[in-house]
Parts: sequence; structure tokens; C-alpha cells
Amino acid sequence: MSHVLVSPLNWGLGHATRDIPVIRNLLDHNHEVTIAASGNARAVLGKEFPECRSVEFPDYPVPYSQSRFFLPKFVASFPLMLKAISDERKNLDRILAQDSYDLIISDNRLGVYSSEIPSVFITHQLHYHLPLIFWPAELLAAAMNGLVHGKYRHIVVPDNPPGQTALAGKLSRPQTEATKKRVFFSGILTSTRRCTIEEDLDYLVLISGPEPQRTQLEKILLPRIHTLGGNSVVLLGSPSTHALPQQTGSCRIIPYASTRDKQHFMNRARCVICRSGYTSMMELAELGKRHALFIPTPGQTEQEYLSWYSEKQGWFHSQKQYRLDLPADIRIAQQPCYRGFPAVQKTEENVKRLYDQVLSPYLEQ
Repeated sequence: MSHVLVSPLNWGLGHATRDIPVIRNLLDHNHEVTIAASGNARAVLGKEFPECRSVEFPDYPVPYSQSRFFLPKFVASFPLMLKAISDERKNLDRILAQDSYDLIISDNRLGVYSSEIPSVFITHQLHYHLPLIFWPAELLAAAMNGLVHGKYRHIVVPDNPPGQTALAGKLSRPQTEATKKRVFFSGILTSTRRCTIEEDLDYLVLISGPEPQRTQLEKILLPRIHTLGGNSVVLLGSPSTHALPQQTGSCRIIPYASTRDKQHFMNRARCVICRSGYTSMMELAELGKRHALFIPTPGQTEQEYLSWYSEKQGWFHSQKQYRLDLPADIRIAQQPCYRGFPAVQKTEENVKRLYDQVLSPYLEQ
């Protein structure tokens, strides 16, 4: 029985939840899986896979702030990031010394790789999007990506190859030769599955992402939900809390929903209100949803690009957090000019192909 170390980044729940189908597939093939993570990422995977061993593995400080000025804080935190990656390498050495592994899967953790153990890197962001004034930094970031990717056997991109069905636009286009040699476009990877169920829920609100902006969005949205009318469910995305669900009129507020419960609500929803995080986008594509409102995290250039690109393609409407007029933006989001994502191959087939073509050669020997 082969042993796999899976280590997702703990910036929001997206990295952890998209690893769920990968971990499940590994377990279905009778491989042992150890989860190395921290915070909410470790909590959510621990709830999904209680049979897997879990180890505490701190990652990087989250460079987000309560203001809209993400980029200055990100640049200021760069020395701390370098120190955190150095610490990450040391912590990884301690983990590897305690047990033997046949494969390492890192989801966006830059220091989780080994020269002795085959290592695979999962990311949808091969290319960074920065404001035009910072275009030299964007080119430098692409070159740095190539250096990082050279440490891994494969770079798994949970998107379709560049083209009309690539959900991440330019973000998932490989820029360097090191990346191009290793890239594997798996197609979307999400723990959410489509079910045969009536769409009887008017609005599903997903309040997710790293702090402190997750709480900021909660403060903005919760007082405004009642202005929409109809029935709604709000998922706060806080797996570490022990608070109980609340009912306020026709709105139900749930601190944290399991993967199965979230899947149930998403299938029922006629319209989804969420961040323009890539994980949420993959969930909407998996379910074939046609109505959604994206609210990008202020200053987070990746989400701002994804929401802009989605709007440009005529897929979904988006609005900035501090310009939000919820009833008006929902009316726009439900107009016929927005048609949802193009049809894409679903996760079940994608994760099977990922295992057969990338993972199994290292595990079935």
C-alpha cells in the first residue's frame, strides 16, 4: 500500500475542498493518505476524512487586510513569506523523517516538495494578474513560477487547456518552458456533485475566503439578505466554530456545512451569491448553474480578474464589495444575457484521468 502526503494551503477553504475528490480517489485505490495542513483547511479535511492521519503543518501569513489595498500589504509581507517558506521546508523535513511516503501532493504550498520523493503541485494560477502599472512585477512573477515549478514532477491545473472553455482565462496559461514541460490540465476538480433535485431555494449565499475579508463580507451581506425576498440560505464557511444554525424570517444562517450539505444547497439554489474564487467557479461549472453574482475580495487581483473575465465572457455578473446594491445586482445577474459557464467535463472523469495519467505511475509499482 502506497503512502501519499497531501498538503493544501490554508488561504480560505478552496485549496482543501478541491483536494477532496483527489483524496477520495486515492483512498478508493487503497492508498494511505496523510493530510498536512493547518487552520480551517485541516479542520474541513479532518471532518471529511476522519480515517486519514492529520498533522499540523503551518503555512504562510495571509497577506489580506480590512482595507481595499491588498497589493501594498502583499509586497510588505514578502520578507515574511520568504521566512515562512524557509520554515515550511524545515517542517516538511521533520514530517518526512517521521514516516515514509511514495508521493507528495502540494496544493499551492511553494515549499512542499522533495528531491527524493516524487512531488506534484496543484494550482490554477500559472500566470499572475497585476494592475498595468506593475507589469514588470507580473513578468518577474511568471519567471519565479517557472523556478518553483521546476521542483515538481507535474504541475496539475484544475482547468481546461487554454481556449474558450478555460474558466481561469490567462491565469491558467503556462508562461515558462519549465511549466509547459510539466503542466497537466486535469479539468475542474470540485467536491460538489450534481443531483436530481428541485431548485426550490431562491438564493444561496456563500461567505468564504480568508480573514479578515470573510467577516467583512458577512457584515455587509447579512443585513441585506431580507431585501431580496424569497427564501435563502447563508453558509458562513467557518468549520472551526461550534455555533448553531439560526433562522431569521425566510433566511437560514448556517456557520458551517459539510461537503454533502453544501452540495445539497447548491443543487437546490436558483441563484448563488459568492466570491469569485476559483473553487466557487468550478462548483458552478460542475452543476451547470446559470445565475450567480460574484463579489471579488477587495484588492485580491486574482478574484478581480476572474470576475472581470467572467463578466466579459457573458457568463456571470459581478459587483465590487463596496458598490454592492444587492437587489439591483441580483436583477442584473438574472438577465438572459448571462448564460453561465460553457459545458465542461465533470470532476468524476477528470479525477479518474488525473489518477491514471499522473498519480498512479508513482503509486502502483
